[in-house]
Amino acid sequence: MKRKIFTALVTIAGFSYMANAQTNATPKEATSFTKKKQDELKSYLPFGDQTDYENARKGFIATIDAGEIKDENGNVVYSMKQYDFIKGQAPATTNPSLWRQSEINSINGLFKVTDGIYQIRGFDLANMTLIEGKTGWIIIDPLLSPPTAKAGLDLANAKLGKRKVSAIIHTHSHIDHFGGIRGVVDEADVKSGKVPIYVPEGYFDEAISENVMGGNTMGRRASYMYGNLLPKEAKGTLGTGLGQTTSTGLAGILEGTDVIKSLTGETRVIDGVTVEFIYTPESEAPAEMMFYFPQFKAFCQSEDLSHTLHNLYTLRGAKVRNGQKWSEYIDRAIAKWGNDVQVSFGSHHWPTWGNDNINVYMKSQRDLFRFIHDQTLRLANEGYTPIEIADMIKLPAGLDKQFYNRGYYGSVSHNVKAQYDLYFGWFDGNPADLDPLPPADAGKKYVEFMGGAANLLAQAKKSYDKSEYRWVAQVVNHLVFADPTNKEARNLLADAYEQLGYQAESGPWRNFYLSGAKELREGVKVLPSPNTAGPDMVRGMSTSLFFNYLAMRFKGTESAAAAMKYNFNITMPDVNEKVALMIENGVCNPRVGSLLPDPVTASITINRKDLDRISLGEKTFNDLAADGTIRITGDKAAFASFLGMIDKFNFWFHIVEP
Repeated sequence: MKRKIFTALVTIAGFSYMANAQTNATPKEATSFTKKKQDELKSYLPFGDQTDYENARKGFIATIDAGEIKDENGNVVYSMKQYDFIKGQAPATTNPSLWRQSEINSINGLFKVTDGIYQIRGFDLANMTLIEGKTGWIIIDPLLSPPTAKAGLDLANAKLGKRKVSAIIHTHSHIDHFGGIRGVVDEADVKSGKVPIYVPEGYFDEAISENVMGGNTMGRRASYMYGNLLPKEAKGTLGTGLGQTTSTGLAGILEGTDVIKSLTGETRVIDGVTVEFIYTPESEAPAEMMFYFPQFKAFCQSEDLSHTLHNLYTLRGAKVRNGQKWSEYIDRAIAKWGNDVQVSFGSHHWPTWGNDNINVYMKSQRDLFRFIHDQTLRLANEGYTPIEIADMIKLPAGLDKQFYNRGYYGSVSHNVKAQYDLYFGWFDGNPADLDPLPPADAGKKYVEFMGGAANLLAQAKKSYDKSEYRWVAQVVNHLVFADPTNKEARNLLADAYEQLGYQAESGPWRNFYLSGAKELREGVKVLPSPNTAGPDMVRGMSTSLFFNYLAMRFKGTESAAAAMKYNFNITMPDVNEKVALMIENGVCNPRVGSLLPDPVTASITINRKDLDRISLGEKTFNDLAADGTIRITGDKAAFASFLGMIDKFNFWFHIVEP
């Protein structure tokens, strides 16, 4: 799609909108108001403290000189050097605190944590940790994709001496911590028992299911959250705050062989190394665990602690997390290991050394999540709504001035709304919010009530001149949804988003704002849709999940209008499973484990492996029916009409316009 270039007006930063707004498709400079806000933060936070820089560099051994990682076909799957621009003083178009965090996150390579423990950092979004076992490496969290995990292991073997992989530990069920497993271990060694995989209870099901039912929307929103559409520059993405970005290799997954279930603790001896685990479900992930190595006096905090305020809700979309439980798990770890621990390392960021430092850090993060949870509930019980509470709650200075509590990934604002939603759901109790008009319909009414588009824009420009960017975004959004062809409205809204993005301390907030601005100026650029489900993911889907996903894609309104009423029996001989599909009232009801009695509309025999091939796009139902791989008896036309009602989602749906 061609970029739309509009006539530029005179640019004098800090004067009126008509003087400083360039109505074209290029990023703007920071306004004087944004610069002032950045300077205020510089005065508030202790930027002279170099401890995090020192800890992030401590124990450095080596990195990959080329500054990038390639797959076996020579494709770059991760580039460290693309963030080389993040050095020195923060430009005015960047929040100085986020700039600092991104500069530290860009430090990459192989690091010694303590005797017997090493980390690969900055080769992917997450860290990979290597523990010296009696016979080989115990690997914690083999990154997101096989090429990055392999590159990390190869570097460790080259610099520390080659060792086989003797065990895998997955801290939790998020893909950036397990997707690279095939880069460090052979599946045959896992199946034979040579390489055990330790996981928290629920790991495999949660890992597979999290991105299935809502995967298309999550993926599209993730393109905003991670800044995938943005250039890597001072007016683009700086990273995510949690790490720089994700690799692009095809993720895999293998089932765990040893499951951790105890909330109070259980112990394993893994390749001669004693490991004490506690299970921490419904914290940062639905299935998660933290653990301690007594012989090293080392604590693996997983992702329940990190050098940022983490998400109690992720902007890409996922289940809300419980701040009270999260806080309690951290306190449990303090009580269990706080007296002895000498180093604490995690799934992201850099370690913390020294017992006193670790205890201060852990207690501070414990109190951080508890404060947000409890104060949200307190104010909700006083009758305040989530939007009001998000503006009211400010962290105490003792928490707020710690860099590891700053909102680089999560934010106080959206975490507050998450805790409100956890207890009360989406409705704030105001009847006006019970049945609002859809955005496009409401937008037309707002524009009409504000005296038309020209008057709305004139007033919005005055607000922009006063640096009221939040209000400009809110009001001009109504005009864009009322008339998405209004170029002046799109440009003004983009400019407001841009300044909000420049000011944002949260990497995801910055990326969302700047991605929105980009698509307002340029439109949605349809690129090849990302491959969100590799072979391991598809094959790992349970039969129940597979057919529930199929049912979710069923076009209910259209099928009801066509009075579609069918019963199908599906038999999968290779896995000895049976499923009945009952189609009626616009609903596809799967009944896993049994068949319907005759007569049925049609009976279908298909191997599960062939269903997987269809899901992976290798074959279609028609292909396999034509060559006899699928056998259908009964009304073939009815089954074909059913398949015709299975929706195919458009990944590149609109976000900032109707």
